[in-house]
Amino acid sequence: MPAINLAKAPQPASTNPAQIRNFCIIAHIDHGKSTLADRMLGITEVVESRNMRAQYLDRMDIERERGITIKSQAVRLPWRSGIDGQEYILNMIDTPGHVDFTYEVSRSLAACEGAVLLVDCAQGIEAQTLANLYLAMENNLTIIPVLNKIDLPAAQPDKFAAELAKLIGCEPEDCLRVSGKTGDGVVELLDQIVKQIPAPVGDPDAPARALIFDSVYDTYRGVVTYVRVIDGHLSTKDQIQMFSTGVRHEMLEVGVISPEPVVSKGLGVGEVGYVITGVKDVRQSRVGDTITTYHNPTKVALAGYKDPKPMVFSGLFPLDGAEYPMLREALDKLQLNDAALVYEPETSAALGFGFRCGFLGLLHMEIVRERLEREAGLSLISTAPSVVYRVVQDDGKEMTVTNPSEFPEGKIASVFEPIVRATVLAPSEFIGAIMELCQERRGTLLGMDYLSEDRVEIRYTLPLAEIVFDFFDQLKSKTRGYASLDYEPIGEAEGNLVKVDILLQSEGVDAFSAIVHRDKAYAYGVMMTTKLRELIPRQQFEVPIQAAIGSRIIARESIRAIRKDVLAKCYGGDISRKRKLLEKQKEGKKRMKMVGRVEVPQEAFIAALTTDADVDKAKAKK
Repeated sequence: MPAINLAKAPQPASTNPAQIRNFCIIAHIDHGKSTLADRMLGITEVVESRNMRAQYLDRMDIERERGITIKSQAVRLPWRSGIDGQEYILNMIDTPGHVDFTYEVSRSLAACEGAVLLVDCAQGIEAQTLANLYLAMENNLTIIPVLNKIDLPAAQPDKFAAELAKLIGCEPEDCLRVSGKTGDGVVELLDQIVKQIPAPVGDPDAPARALIFDSVYDTYRGVVTYVRVIDGHLSTKDQIQMFSTGVRHEMLEVGVISPEPVVSKGLGVGEVGYVITGVKDVRQSRVGDTITTYHNPTKVALAGYKDPKPMVFSGLFPLDGAEYPMLREALDKLQLNDAALVYEPETSAALGFGFRCGFLGLLHMEIVRERLEREAGLSLISTAPSVVYRVVQDDGKEMTVTNPSEFPEGKIASVFEPIVRATVLAPSEFIGAIMELCQERRGTLLGMDYLSEDRVEIRYTLPLAEIVFDFFDQLKSKTRGYASLDYEPIGEAEGNLVKVDILLQSEGVDAFSAIVHRDKAYAYGVMMTTKLRELIPRQQFEVPIQAAIGSRIIARESIRAIRKDVLAKCYGGDISRKRKLLEKQKEGKKRMKMVGRVEVPQEAFIAALTTDADVDKAKAKK
């Protein structure tokens, strides 16, 4: 968290709720949310022009490097309305756009009464635009449709205004047209936010209730909790307690973000701000919990949020085993900042001690790993991602499998895998390529709608396991980058799934096992055996590498033995002498094979288990 801005005078104890407007900006990734937020910061003059920089609210280096928003950021903006001339307080939350960070968006929506739905007028409506729109509608938010980037030569505002109006049920002229880059139309947008979005509603005399929508860990000050006050009032030196745990704390500081933290005397109904209690234990400030006062506690907690359900699991292991405690501490702190991260300890014969982590998607997994490496200075290896399976055995016993090594031996009655409903938006010329890709990935077509003459929405049900690896990359390459994807879990379905074991000299190696569809088992077996033949060093005896389903071998490669040239000293003479030496060597190799063990070096494990992205990353570092 940035340093507290002590130069500014403390804010008044609280603001009249009628003068407050809480809103968030939602859109597809790269449609200009952060640029529009920058322009609002400049126009409302909460950031001086000399301190202004691009993506001002994106605090992390990763966000700035990749040009994406990972964390929601709240900021308080003062605004004098051009309609009625009154002073208002706008609490804006800039949200992420990628499907993997939908949980961040859902928490932001719960803290607001309205949403600015932003659409790039060069690219048009995309899959995540629809997903975020439906999320906002579920939360009964007032939606203001806005077309951004009207300054671009390729902009088609009239075309996309008609599409957006059809979706929301308004008139095309109701869609505001702005440019986050030049500032055109932003003043009118701020006035419309004041006019259209309702003021927050709450009882100022009721017991205090505040919803925790985010938390961060500060090395010096402990846990900093971001809250939205629903009822009552929170002020400095109040005794507060967490509703779920009943733990009591003294409030050391309360304030607002404008956009740097500014100390205030308190927070009233509808206000968004931060609370510091000096607590160092990250588990005592859970996102979605309700804060109330200790002496006059509320009887009813706020609804909170649905717990995020991990979609993809992967093992994270430190390259140096001594860094395991540091990895545990880093995950604890990161979970406070990223409530969607789930983890539990795991042990691997190959990689030692680590954690089995649950993520919302592949980008989420990549970002978490990169943040751990940067913020905690760790060197990590992640295993290939897998999804959660439900296995029913012949005797009726059920078990949940997140790791192939947990897959039960013996007779299996059925295996259930998670299914998602995927929405693809693309130009209509790519319909054939998209349908072909989805059919290859065991997809079932649900339906297809034309949003306009040349844009189509295609809906499929797909097994999650088929889209967590390279589905998005394949989709982008087949549609020249024009397609966008959004997906949501809809349950599970029975699948013809098998566990493929990799055997080294007839001994199974758990780390290389995988759960795959029976039709793809052979391809996986050939790929792994070929990869391992190149990675494992040659031994004094021949080593067979086999891929097996149960007791049936489906693929095999052999690592040839290192052989000494025993015929080097035979420069002539009878052939029987040479044959005798070769037979003697053959017997020795046979005895060695019976007692020899194959030691797989750590480098081979790492190379076989890392994803292609990790390999590319390692090459780039070199």
